[in-house]
Amino acid sequence: MAASDAKTPKDEGVISWQPSKERIQTSLLYQFMVDVSRCQNRLFHDYHQLHHWSVADSEQFWATVWDFCDVKGTNIGTGEAPNIGIGIAEQHSPINQCDTSSAIPAKDTVWFPNARLNFAENLLKSWQQHPQEDAIVFYCEDDDALTQRISWQQLYQHTALVAQYLTEQGVQQGDVVAGYLPNIPQTVIAMLATASLGAIWTSTSPDFGVESVIERFGQTKPKVLLAADGYRYSGKTHSCINLIQQCLAQLPSVELLIIIPYLSTEMPVVTATKVTLISWIHIIQQGTREASFHLEFTPIPFNHPLYILYSSGTTGKPKCIVHSCGGTLLNHLKEHQLHCNVKPRDRLFYFTTCGWMMWNWLVTGLASDATIILYEGSPFYPNGDRLWQLVDNERVSLFGTSAKYLEALEKQGYQPRHQHNLSSLNTLCSTGSVLAPEQFDFVYSHIKSDLQLASISGGTDICGCFVIGNPLTPVYRGECQGAALGMAVEVFGPNGDPVLNQQGELVCTNSFPNQPIGFWGDPTGERYHHAYWDTYPNVWHHGDFVCQHTHSQGGFTFLGRSDAVLNPGGVRIGTAEIYRQVNPLAEIVDSIVIGQQWGNDVRVVLFVQLQADQVLDDALRQTINARIRQHCSPRHVPAVILAVTDIPRTKSGKLVELAVKDVVENREVKNLGALANPLALEAFKNRSELRQ
Repeated sequence: MAASDAKTPKDEGVISWQPSKERIQTSLLYQFMVDVSRCQNRLFHDYHQLHHWSVADSEQFWATVWDFCDVKGTNIGTGEAPNIGIGIAEQHSPINQCDTSSAIPAKDTVWFPNARLNFAENLLKSWQQHPQEDAIVFYCEDDDALTQRISWQQLYQHTALVAQYLTEQGVQQGDVVAGYLPNIPQTVIAMLATASLGAIWTSTSPDFGVESVIERFGQTKPKVLLAADGYRYSGKTHSCINLIQQCLAQLPSVELLIIIPYLSTEMPVVTATKVTLISWIHIIQQGTREASFHLEFTPIPFNHPLYILYSSGTTGKPKCIVHSCGGTLLNHLKEHQLHCNVKPRDRLFYFTTCGWMMWNWLVTGLASDATIILYEGSPFYPNGDRLWQLVDNERVSLFGTSAKYLEALEKQGYQPRHQHNLSSLNTLCSTGSVLAPEQFDFVYSHIKSDLQLASISGGTDICGCFVIGNPLTPVYRGECQGAALGMAVEVFGPNGDPVLNQQGELVCTNSFPNQPIGFWGDPTGERYHHAYWDTYPNVWHHGDFVCQHTHSQGGFTFLGRSDAVLNPGGVRIGTAEIYRQVNPLAEIVDSIVIGQQWGNDVRVVLFVQLQADQVLDDALRQTINARIRQHCSPRHVPAVILAVTDIPRTKSGKLVELAVKDVVENREVKNLGALANPLALEAFKNRSELRQ
């Protein structure tokens, strides 16, 4: 494989933001670095020294994170995980932090084998400190009448009531509880109640159709299903009752259905034979009358399952990725407090659904004594102002979104800094797809100039980040700040060797607590091993095509997914390089690019979605080609450019280059249910222009 011959951008190495000395020294990460310097009897001067130590002595690092973030739990007892149908690494010698002897592959390392804790207890540990303050604030599109404020005391009490009811219905440690729910407070409460019992939570959003739900829950076989009667989006209400009934017919494992009346306070009529059916409202009202608010937290092993998350499923059935209680908690605490500087009483917002791992990430903010802000609906209804009103109203300190949202905001010409105060906003996180350099400019020019812009990347596979921001180092235009603490993230070149300033594969060469404990229904671990560990011996291969830079002391540029990399003439081209040039054009709404087999080679084919008043004529084609040739290379220039009416994406907003490639090359797309807009693929079929 040859390296890409893309030109080096002229603006490479440009600093977009530099933290002030005061900002650095008041950050939790700086405090952590001071504490580590004292304990290690050596002076850590900067993030890069700290990161090197966190990888070289990862056992001590994660133990220090445990103490610094005040994890509630013990290191007493061996805590053997129960046999519940997944491949869990065997426990080895019961040392304090983990077993990482040289004979044990990184994928089989067991972290904190003697520790026991409860996830819900850690998220609710602040409830007695300020019981009447907001734990959760909920907004729904443009209807302020639906805004809810859940105090810490209410959150604790409602969690206790739901947990008590689940216990009465026979739910216990190791059982699976599923949510087919919008991003509402009841979803958080249901998860906490489940986790308090040592049971396992899994969820998806109500915009998933029956087939997509069955592909997920049909594999994980939940004992309990919680579902809302519907959801809201773009000013419309969507009933889910028929979908729920269809799902139940194909989920024989479900014994209990809890309906959450969200669109109406009335209990909907649901036909459910052989299933106990109850309203959420009844559970809360009945429990409140009995005033039984005591919540028991079942201590479980650090490596006991907490969540089952699902891959997008664009190439077949979704992978059912099992994440541990301790690993998820410890990593999220690290990311929130050390990387995002989340402090007690801060207010966190991330635009997400319950079908995306950023929901799980957001909810763990409770463990840092932060208030979480939930939002259900379209981010652009009634207009682009809605989420920024929320920032001002709630004094949000961390705002999380997708790169596509920021791009769309810029295309609309909406400039939040001119309409809003935003004085509380300290950190803006972006993920889901590559954040182009132009979006860095937009954020600092039109949102806020003094802001830590954290372009983060990791995903469902680790329920966290490999590459993330930090409050100590500069933000370079178009780059993620660097590797996360405790993660030995590198770039491997064509020969499987580490490279710098060259494009290659993102890998992680060490073990970390939040790596999955297996795939559900994969008792031998074969599928899990094949997914991440087959490519390089004892090294996690993540599937991102990236470049790590020396000019920024380890910053990363993401170039697209490895499986979507173009290869014309044997030269590897990341798709994000082309999107960076095409999407900023005023005539373009969105784009997607694939490599089409052509003769004995591959040619680049670009599809563009145009603004309503635009046409794809020769002049626009020439503009696109000239821009790509100038800023990338002649090899990046598409052989064919075609217009389509819509660009297909997953429900979490990710482009699906492989699905488009399958359609173009007359192969069956294996899982249309994974797409938010599957009908968009019709525009790519049987295009005569692709046979010329």
